[in-house]
Amino acid sequence: MDKGKQTYFPSVDNVKKAAEAIKNVSVVTPLSANIRFSNTYQSNIFFKREDLQQVRSYKIRGAYNKISSLTATESKNGVVCASAGNHAQGVALSCKLLKIQGTIYMPMPTPKQKVEQVKMFGQEYITIELIGDTFDDAYEAAMLESESLKKTFIHPFNDEKVIEGQATVGLEILEQATKPIDYVFIPVGGGGLASGLSSVFKNLSPNTKIIGVEPEGAPSMSISIKNKVNTQIENIEKFIDGAAVKRVGDLNFEICKHNLDAMITVPEGKVCQTILDLYNRDAIVVEPAGALSITALDFYKEDIKGKYVVCVISGSNNDITRTAEIKERALLFANLKHYFIVKFPQRAGALKEFVVDILGPNDDITHFEYAKKTNRENGAAVVGIELKSAEDLQPLIDRMKTQNFYGDYLNDKPDLFQFLV
Repeated sequence: MDKGKQTYFPSVDNVKKAAEAIKNVSVVTPLSANIRFSNTYQSNIFFKREDLQQVRSYKIRGAYNKISSLTATESKNGVVCASAGNHAQGVALSCKLLKIQGTIYMPMPTPKQKVEQVKMFGQEYITIELIGDTFDDAYEAAMLESESLKKTFIHPFNDEKVIEGQATVGLEILEQATKPIDYVFIPVGGGGLASGLSSVFKNLSPNTKIIGVEPEGAPSMSISIKNKVNTQIENIEKFIDGAAVKRVGDLNFEICKHNLDAMITVPEGKVCQTILDLYNRDAIVVEPAGALSITALDFYKEDIKGKYVVCVISGSNNDITRTAEIKERALLFANLKHYFIVKFPQRAGALKEFVVDILGPNDDITHFEYAKKTNRENGAAVVGIELKSAEDLQPLIDRMKTQNFYGDYLNDKPDLFQFLV
């Protein structure tokens, strides 16, 4: 029988064994009340802060539980994995602590900062191989080495020991909660955390509703549950890299389709605004996947009113170089950032006229790229404008058209827009 078709659910006993196995490695992260969100949603909102783990994500739980369970022969042969993110760091640290040699395959475009983090955690116990342009390229190379050299492949989510390790997050939440939990919102990528945590809750707190949260551009679990079969998505939006997978694990799908009370997708731009708000107002740094659960609260504001709610913040490995893109996506989602082709008359004072007469008092030019003169009358420029209010857009367009500055609106033209954002 295909392993993915077996009805496997992690038992509470095995999750407790995992908790014992990782107790000296994984931090018991806080379950912290958040006053701002509690007031906003008129409920009791708590954050499970997995972003405070040593590797800044929950991934150390599953990786260490799996690698520590290997036989002496398996340990001697070493391990291999493929990852461009948090799983790689969890495997690297586990290899160093257990003194097991590991090879970690990462795509060549992986940011240098992430590669250096993996090296720091693994030190002399790991070798990093940069190969291919995508995760799939790295995965194929890792599987080839696993099979040819008999190294154990450490899967990021589709593995029983990994699932049981991630499930310890659920045990901790139940031990830390001061009263029955009504809702848990949990990010879903491949499904390791969701399948583990949901199994613990269905056994120990069956009345708690478990809500899985995916990026709108990578709804692989949502589609699979809807189709009642694990379904691969060919084209996904990779911005929320910690939760953007084309296909969830077979084990994880079988568990989640039984255990999750609902799956919800949230727009990437809204996630970006959550990241900015958490940083600016709560001094919490999260990666895009780590903000998924909190972003989902807006879609459940009536359901959670007066309830005890837990949001799992899964990680904080956010690259500071992405800040500009995060802000841009947030503004676009809020309908506050707009790009136009503007036709400037080829005469002195045209730009001044545009700034004085066309822009509103609170509008700001944030991008300006002028093309060479194409004819005697007009020259085109790509102009990015940030508005104070979304309601200011139509009056701006009307003024441009009335005074013959309007060329085209680019936000709704994806083929052109991708070159700007």
